[in-house]
Amino acid sequence: MISKKVQIINPTGLHLRPAGVLCEEAMKYQSLVTFRYGENGTANAKSVLSVLGACIKAGDEIELVCDGQDEEEALENLVKLIQNGFEQ
Repeated sequence: MISKKVQIINPTGLHLRPAGVLCEEAMKYQSLVTFRYGENGTANAKSVLSVLGACIKAGDEIELVCDGQDEEEALENLVKLIQNGFEQ
C-alpha cells in the first residue's frame, strides 16, 4: 500500500465532471484506490457517488491511497491527473 497527499487545484473542486474523470482513471487499475479527506473521511475513488459525497472543494488536500499489484502506476497517474486540474 502506498499513498500521497495532493491538493485539489481544480477551481470547482471534485464536482461531477472531475469526479467522473477521476473515477474513469481509477477504474483502469486493479488496485484498490481510495482517498482520505478531512478528519476521518474515506472515499472510494472508483465510485462517482463516493467521490461526490466527499464534497471536496478547490484547495482541499486529499491523501490518495493505492493498494494492489499496479499501485505505483495508479498513484503516479492519479496524482498527475489531479495536479493537471483533471485535463486529460
